[in-house]
Amino acid sequence: MKSTNVVEGVIDAFEQRGFVFAGKTDDGWFRLRGRLTPPQADKGYLCELQLDPSFFDLPRIQLLEIPPELPAAVPHIGADGGLCYIAKGTVVLDIYDPVGQSLACLERAANVLGQVLNGRLVEDLAEEFFAYWHGLFCFLDMQSKDLGEQNCLVAQENGRSLYFVTDDERRTTEKLKSLGYKIIDKTVRTYRVKTKAQPRPLTSHWPPETIGDILEWQSTLDPRCRRKIHERVKEGERKKANGSLIFIESPLMTYGFAVFYNRKHLVRKKKLVDRRDLSYQLKVMPISVVRIDDGYLAQRNIPNFKTLAGKNIAVVGCGTIGGYLADMLVKAGAGTLGGKLTLVDFDYLLPQNIGRHRLGFPDLLSNKAEAMSKELRRMAPSTEIRALPVDVRQTQLGKLDLLIDATGEESLGHWLCGHYPHPTPMLSVWIEGPGTAVRALIRTTASGACYRCIWHSNKRGKLHSTVEHSPIILAGHGCEGLYVPFPASVSVHAASLGTEMALDWVNGTYSPTLRTRLIDQTKQLATPDCDPFHDPECPLCNF
Repeated sequence: MKSTNVVEGVIDAFEQRGFVFAGKTDDGWFRLRGRLTPPQADKGYLCELQLDPSFFDLPRIQLLEIPPELPAAVPHIGADGGLCYIAKGTVVLDIYDPVGQSLACLERAANVLGQVLNGRLVEDLAEEFFAYWHGLFCFLDMQSKDLGEQNCLVAQENGRSLYFVTDDERRTTEKLKSLGYKIIDKTVRTYRVKTKAQPRPLTSHWPPETIGDILEWQSTLDPRCRRKIHERVKEGERKKANGSLIFIESPLMTYGFAVFYNRKHLVRKKKLVDRRDLSYQLKVMPISVVRIDDGYLAQRNIPNFKTLAGKNIAVVGCGTIGGYLADMLVKAGAGTLGGKLTLVDFDYLLPQNIGRHRLGFPDLLSNKAEAMSKELRRMAPSTEIRALPVDVRQTQLGKLDLLIDATGEESLGHWLCGHYPHPTPMLSVWIEGPGTAVRALIRTTASGACYRCIWHSNKRGKLHSTVEHSPIILAGHGCEGLYVPFPASVSVHAASLGTEMALDWVNGTYSPTLRTRLIDQTKQLATPDCDPFHDPECPLCNF
């Protein structure tokens, strides 16, 4: 069916329900106007429906007639009458049934409007707060919980001023440098207060336009917080600031507003009034707060779980496994909030490494540890990363929370087990054969197997990764030397398994200590994930 016929069919279906074609939007969507009638309602409300010609996106629905009985702020209806009836990403539209799916969206919208009119979605206001509170963007790089006055860096980008509130000017400055932003001001008064109440819009007057509106609103949420806000407003005024930024930490989110001390616009009555009363007339502007602190960036994708922030972690080997692993560890919080990530490797990146390494051609002939450290600091400027371009046997790593062996070299793995015995937790990650499987072992107890124990067990035919022995396949010739061929995807598999176990470790999950992920599906897994004890023949565990 041609697209023109499809659109005509959808429009015809809506016209049968009383809608009329009203032209196209600037971006080419089809506009129809009609009445949106909630179930069991006596009347409908004039609305405009906009249809995506490709039917990939949800129809847009805007109420042209807001029901007069509704309060000023309600869930799912924006200030312009836009109706949010389905959360984007929660449904999959059937592009092969454009008539059915479009009519289903209309029915869903009618049901949501009916629930709004009946007051059954009031709790949704808490989740929709940002739909009613938006304005100047301000970025928060706060790792402490300190309240009161804070530092604010004003940066410039393409002639636009951006505000960055920080508890560590050095750390935030590094982030701004990485973005190419220039700091132009450090004098903006900024305050932080805390509340136990979740933000919800007022139903009587919204959005707030003055400090009086703000205080009236906060009185309905948390009277104690209201007093703190008023105190901070007056403090900024006493200090002769042109304006102040005030941020409110709530259980749901951080939000805020800017207050402007433009005394020319204060309306003075003939009778004597005190300055406290005048502060109620100060103009305010909502602020959209965007968090950029390291804790949030690492925590966002794993809510309610601990990250690697604050831990002292060393990765030995920055090659095909270690490069990707270090990248993933940083994304999981390693090197932040007082923690440190140490990368150890004395080798250099050669042309033959590039095909399956996290680094690329610009790092050719660079030391792997130093190049990875530089790349990770570019990606996460405030991360504390130390590069040791030396043989690990010639250095001291000091006290560690977690030691990770990503070298894939058996003899060096055995040496690490001997020189960093329990109680130092040690995670070993390696690739079996030509990418047949990837494995990882963590040792956290004196009775648990170490990497050398697995070697002894393998010699006796135990704890193998596959039923069939992994073949020995080598490639290369001449001066290049021989190497084990496997694609970069195998390295990523190994790094992912190592990151998974590191996150389990920091969250107190140590079992299973030996894990295997089969890559070659023509093989059969020999050893399910398990918790092997130390081997009686291991000279390290039985010393």
